[in-house]
Amino acid sequence: MTVSGDEVRAAAERIAGRVRRTPVIQVAPGLTLKLELLQHTGSFKPRGAFNRLLSAKEKGELTGQGIVAASGGNAGLAAAYAARELGVPARIFVPVTTPAPKVAKLHLLDAEVIQVGNEYAEAYQVALEARDASGALLLHAYDQPEVVAGQGTLGLELLEQAGMFDTVLVAVGGGGLIAGIATALGDNAQVVGVEPELAPTLHRALAAGQPIDGPVGGIAADSLGARRLGDLAFAAAREYAVPSLLVDEDAIVAARNELWHQYHLAVEHGAAVAYAALASGVYQPAGGERVVVVVCGANTDPSTLS
Repeated sequence: MTVSGDEVRAAAERIAGRVRRTPVIQVAPGLTLKLELLQHTGSFKPRGAFNRLLSAKEKGELTGQGIVAASGGNAGLAAAYAARELGVPARIFVPVTTPAPKVAKLHLLDAEVIQVGNEYAEAYQVALEARDASGALLLHAYDQPEVVAGQGTLGLELLEQAGMFDTVLVAVGGGGLIAGIATALGDNAQVVGVEPELAPTLHRALAAGQPIDGPVGGIAADSLGARRLGDLAFAAAREYAVPSLLVDEDAIVAARNELWHQYHLAVEHGAAVAYAALASGVYQPAGGERVVVVVCGANTDPSTLS
């Protein structure tokens, strides 16, 4: 099953006025950054959250029971924000390892926060149990059609904002963002996934021919900490021939610091992953190639930048 371009375009209409149209900046010849870290709640996630909740509202599925969601942090923030804006309660399940700034922001968004387990998959299992017990709507962090279509609206913006470009580098965790962008762009550009070596969900799936579970670790695990790639992301990767590149921990840290020192962008480690492919030389553009890097998240402690 894949998400269609029509679904992405419908999502753009549905969430218009609910999310920000984030800017792009050209920082060097042939290199453009899409500043999605300026989105509500500090990541791209509200696009999918609003599309999921508004779609459910249209169908009468969004009730007084509200929503439940599991997250490493960013998806939970987006779910809580969208729920608050639509006037429904939100219960957000996050691992005990979730950074304190993200947990604090969840409380500020009036969400009930339950910390359980050491990684996303454990929090997700408890969220499923809460959904079954309460009848609340489940908002998946990355593997629901409405979520993927919502994330794809970022790709539609790129087509309007960035002029002609050849390649888009996107960080991959569960894969909702890359699935949406690949669907939105279609044949207009090559989409390349970039992953931490210690959490290579897309890389593993492509090697195995299907999404498979694997260990999660590393400095970017709070935002790219899925055990396995989503089915929708795998289908999109197959359809649009999306490759995976891996970057190591040192490259991620160096890229995060470079984004701060060169462009004054304070990003979380997961949001530095796509840029790390360029900065480390893992991805080397051809002569004249026009590259867009999606800078996707800002939920970090700035005091850790050096």
